[in-house]
Amino acid sequence: MATSKIEKYLAVHGRRMVNLPAAPKPARLAGMPDFLSIGHRGAAGHAPENTLRAVRAGIELGAHAVEIDVQLVDGRLVVFHDATLGRTTGGRTTGGRGRLARTSFARLRELDAGGGERIPTLEEVCDAVDRRVLLQIELKGRRTAAPVAETIARRVRIGGWSYGDFLVSSFHRRELARLAGGPIPLGILFAKSPARFPRLASALGAASIHCRPEYATPALLARAHERGLKVYVFTVNDRRTIARLRNLGVDGVFTDYPERALFP
Repeated sequence: MATSKIEKYLAVHGRRMVNLPAAPKPARLAGMPDFLSIGHRGAAGHAPENTLRAVRAGIELGAHAVEIDVQLVDGRLVVFHDATLGRTTGGRTTGGRGRLARTSFARLRELDAGGGERIPTLEEVCDAVDRRVLLQIELKGRRTAAPVAETIARRVRIGGWSYGDFLVSSFHRRELARLAGGPIPLGILFAKSPARFPRLASALGAASIHCRPEYATPALLARAHERGLKVYVFTVNDRRTIARLRNLGVDGVFTDYPERALFP
């Protein structure tokens, strides 16, 4: 069987390139409800996405976890999804234009991310969450793994958090590889079929795989659960689809409306 690119990468660069203590994965995911309501970008159906208002809304609506996207700008971790500014900060009155990576942190903080909200930092989101729910951080860009890991480690060291209060995910395999073998639970995002997940999940020491609804089949769920992996599905807003996925055995969904994914 051919060696995967990630396995080759780990063989060359080592299993863990971020300096964190080696430790077993924390058990918080195992202690969560059988089916998680994960507020997508906070609670994007109720408030401007990836803002503090959206994060607080997700928690208030009963989400078990909130998901946000992080990128690195001027050495600071900002909570923002797109590579460009126009969709969320480009209105006539907000003036956001161009590429996020080419905009200074100071300028980003001046922009209106919707409804008077500002683009927050990861630290500000951590303060808002305050360990009340699981914080799921998606690494959107390159060079995000190390500063995210440092932020998490600092929260664990002096803020009373545990590594199990976080789940770090990404489509970027090499960013996840920088955290492989460490104490932070990892989730692998799949844009297409995750059928070949076992070797990748094993190489990264992942806690979960994340996929689209059409790929969440009974066979996939059985294979994942046999390996101790959670399966989370994105992004689902239809109540009937959410209920169907729950009945199928999915472990949770990302949704803009977290109240729709709550069950007795």
